[in-house]
Amino acid sequence: MYIYLNGVVVSKDDAMISPYDHGFMYGLGAFETFRTYDGFPFLIDEHLNRLREALNELNIDLVIDSDTVIEMVSTLLAKNKMDDAYFRLNVSAGVGDIGLQTEPYMKPVVILYTKPLMKTSAVAEKELVQLKTKRNTPEGEKRLKSHHYLNSILGKRELSNMNQEGIFLTREGYISEGTVSNLFWYKDNMLFTPHASNGILEGITRKWVMHASKLLNIPLETGNYNIETLTEADEVFLTNSIQELVPVSHFQDTTFSGAEGEMYQKFRELYMKHTKKQYRSI
Repeated sequence: MYIYLNGVVVSKDDAMISPYDHGFMYGLGAFETFRTYDGFPFLIDEHLNRLREALNELNIDLVIDSDTVIEMVSTLLAKNKMDDAYFRLNVSAGVGDIGLQTEPYMKPVVILYTKPLMKTSAVAEKELVQLKTKRNTPEGEKRLKSHHYLNSILGKRELSNMNQEGIFLTREGYISEGTVSNLFWYKDNMLFTPHASNGILEGITRKWVMHASKLLNIPLETGNYNIETLTEADEVFLTNSIQELVPVSHFQDTTFSGAEGEMYQKFRELYMKHTKKQYRSI
């Protein structure tokens, strides 16, 4: 497999970074994961806007535009002989001395990883599991898609198989998000999702669903919700830029309509239409 490392295509086995990289030493780095459709990275502008916000918060200086990333993606697809793939654009702070640095990082390490997508024609449903691990609060003002992923790893260790997704609650007992997903549910002709104040990562596909709800004339509410709310829902689905929209089959003793759900099917149909139009932004 070939990847990009600081603008150069290299074999993943030959890729190296310094042990003094502060992304490694102190977790100062951010990333975006996205996938291609017909070779095009879907909603790439949205991903790069979120990445820039994170890098600004981390004091990492980097200028990178969509056209550059699109070209990098195209090169890796060709080099790895793939039509479509999973990508991770990672920006690490770069080399620094031992000790915490307050000055801007001017020479970050930029890596574009890729790997094959799982090929399946069937829509995979998930079982929701309430996690014992609580969603930790962001280290800054809001949650970044940064190198700090221990909370999600601890949550994922509680799951017994790939058909499950864990749901974090906040310390206050409110629904937050999944280990790698955002959460939506539908009840009484309204769509619901937790508010950003519950420590969630504001996902790009989450943002797309919120926009799509307006296109579909489906009322949407964000707020603080107890876990019992899910057992009263008609439909539940998850969002993730790689897994797209994932229907939930059941949670605890409650069974949902899963992939057969009317609302899920409406959003899924619109999502697949949009992926074919090479949208850069929402």
